[in-house]
Amino acid sequence: MSINLLNQNMRNIFLAIACLCCGWAHAADYPQRPITLIVPFAPGGGTDSIARDLAKTLSERLGQTVIIDNKGGGGGAIGATVTSKSEPDGYTLLFVTSTFVTHAATETNLSYDIEKDFAPIAMIGKGPLMVVANKSLGIKTISELIQYANQSPDGLNYCSAGQGSINHLAGELFKQKTGIKLTHIPYKGSGPATIDLLAGRVQIFFATIPTILQYVETDRVSLIAMTSDKRSPLFPKVPTVAESGISGFNIGTWWGVVAPAGTPEVIVKKLNEQINYASTKDPLKTRLSKEGAQPYNLSPIEVQKLLADELKTWKNVIKASAIKIE
Repeated sequence: MSINLLNQNMRNIFLAIACLCCGWAHAADYPQRPITLIVPFAPGGGTDSIARDLAKTLSERLGQTVIIDNKGGGGGAIGATVTSKSEPDGYTLLFVTSTFVTHAATETNLSYDIEKDFAPIAMIGKGPLMVVANKSLGIKTISELIQYANQSPDGLNYCSAGQGSINHLAGELFKQKTGIKLTHIPYKGSGPATIDLLAGRVQIFFATIPTILQYVETDRVSLIAMTSDKRSPLFPKVPTVAESGISGFNIGTWWGVVAPAGTPEVIVKKLNEQINYASTKDPLKTRLSKEGAQPYNLSPIEVQKLLADELKTWKNVIKASAIKIE
């Protein structure tokens, strides 16, 4: 090796070390200005409320204001696109839900890749779906649901908040695991779907707890099962779908935070620690409880694995069902 080449290699090494040290120093002082937390949904909903409770605690813990920026539309794709193209400096974050993955699994023309364009930071909480039926059916258990569908010439139908939603894909997975005839009826949101369930125009709903809880509590729908791996503290006497004989059925909604890919690991680690702390303290802890969820603290690597596993699951469900999202 020539002296000139050796000197050049040494300069490159020193330059890399200097840049790395500079990055560490910058990250150690993070944050030095307000942080923007993009919420890819309209203000006022349950997701927005959770994000605002998180922002309140983070602002207090980090010593800088965490600003909520609602960028609704496209099933969350607009907010995700903006985040994926932002500087990876820890000052632009994205609040994500299970829709982040289901939308990626069903939409083939997204401008981003959820596995390559984002740095997972933390998982805030996770809650089950509730399998509910119109009262007129008289169905009270999963076995009765399956029996009813098998004995009915037309099977059963189920509603969802829209094509590719968690309600939709949960129903498709249930259909695949049981082999029953289950027809999907999509709506433009959970509100219209609930109205038609109550009216008997649709029969089954794999609903989120905030959507359907009041109707369960007032006995206007029949609660059949929970979709989580364990029973819900809200309804400890209600079995899970898995307990009811459908093995491997563990579906839920969740909330988390990601950043643009390339965000320094030291910043990701700091945010992970503070978000995990926030999820176990009020007001976020109480908010999650009201949503039927519990804190679900994971490391960034564990969050990354969860996203990858869910994406694979839903892609397989879509492939097996030949679902085409218009």
